[in-house]
Amino acid sequence: MKQRIIQVWSILDPIYFFFTRLQCLEQNTKNHNVFRVRLTRYKGREVILSDGTVIKKNDLLVKIHFHNVRILKEMQNFDNFKKSVYLYKKIQESLPNLAFFIIHHKNKNQIKGIIGITFIDRGYKRLGFESVPLSNRSYLWFKRITLFPIHVLSSSKYPSKRKKIPTPRYLFMSKDAICEKCGALTKKVS
Repeated sequence: MKQRIIQVWSILDPIYFFFTRLQCLEQNTKNHNVFRVRLTRYKGREVILSDGTVIKKNDLLVKIHFHNVRILKEMQNFDNFKKSVYLYKKIQESLPNLAFFIIHHKNKNQIKGIIGITFIDRGYKRLGFESVPLSNRSYLWFKRITLFPIHVLSSSKYPSKRKKIPTPRYLFMSKDAICEKCGALTKKVS
């Protein structure tokens, strides 16, 4: 059943991609990448990251989306542990291309950092991300509903009734943090 859903999703994904204004990082770098990105204006509450970067309403961020259907296809026969390791490695390998995208973007001086919304609740700190809860309850429930099918498709087993549905959260990383982490800067870009 999961395989059929992923096949249908593969057919519909280009339509979703077109209407969401996403851009594949692979188009810029020619390297395999799990991220699709677009610029966005932040609409949440003010956030202060650990390096002192302040993200305010309407600040310009690079919003990251996983290329979910491709990732799900690649991980179809993995158990949950192997999926976690695989995804961690793919994100780690994709971050330098994301840094490259930011420092070569025409709006690089206005970009404050990156943002994503995910159910992932482990491993993000080692990758350099900081987690912030979603403050708007309506948006929280909307994201919970829209991310749940991906959660079910990515799990090796269907979730039991007793298992709590993960809570979506923002993941942030400042522009300076990603560029420093990936060695993309020889001097501060701002």
